[in-house]
Amino acid sequence: MFSRIANLFKGFLSLFVSGIERRNPEALLEVEKENLRKQIAQYNQGLASHAGLCERLMSQVKKLETEERDLRAKTTAHLRAGSRDAAAQYAMRLQTVTRELEENRTQAQQAEETYKNLMKSRDVAISAAKAKMQSLKGAIEDMKMKKAMAEMTEMASGMISEIGGAGDTLNRLHEMVEDERNKAAGRARIARDSLDMSQVNVKEAESKALADMALADFAAKEGIALDGAAPAASTPAATQAAPKSMGPQAG
Repeated sequence: MFSRIANLFKGFLSLFVSGIERRNPEALLEVEKENLRKQIAQYNQGLASHAGLCERLMSQVKKLETEERDLRAKTTAHLRAGSRDAAAQYAMRLQTVTRELEENRTQAQQAEETYKNLMKSRDVAISAAKAKMQSLKGAIEDMKMKKAMAEMTEMASGMISEIGGAGDTLNRLHEMVEDERNKAAGRARIARDSLDMSQVNVKEAESKALADMALADFAAKEGIALDGAAPAASTPAATQAAPKSMGPQAG
């Protein structure tokens, strides 16, 4: 039972971690980059140890080559001098050194080839990992861009649906505005038709007559003849002159 609970807990924890990883792919990529750097550092340490082995083998080969030349020279010298026993001893040592030299040369060659293969494998692995990470980085950027585009599209679709759904409200508002505007126009027409224009016209005529009279008085005082007003001014003068002329005739 406890194992089942533990498995269930592990499952929930795995789902939680997977969800976090899905929401933060950049962080997961950075973790993998750090892991790659650590792996490269460890690999380089092993490679350095192998390079040290190659150097030791090469040093050993050089040392044995020097010893071989020395033993060969000594063996030749004792043999020419007639010291067969000494020459034989040097010859035995020369055989041993020659055998060790061949073995060390073989080991050094193999170690050098192994070192080069390890270097090549490391470079290929690093290049492949970098290419994969670069591809993942581009994929993450593309994913983020597509997610943003999808969100914008969904928002636009939602806005269109909301605007389309608000059509009834806009129609009702349009009807209300038109109704109020028509009512206001009707009230304005009723007020205009109810206005008594006769009084306005009378007032306008009185004002114009008073203005004409004032102008006529001013022209009469100044001795200015007004067009259309001269006959009206001469008629009173004629009526005043007629009684005066009729007076003496009657007498």
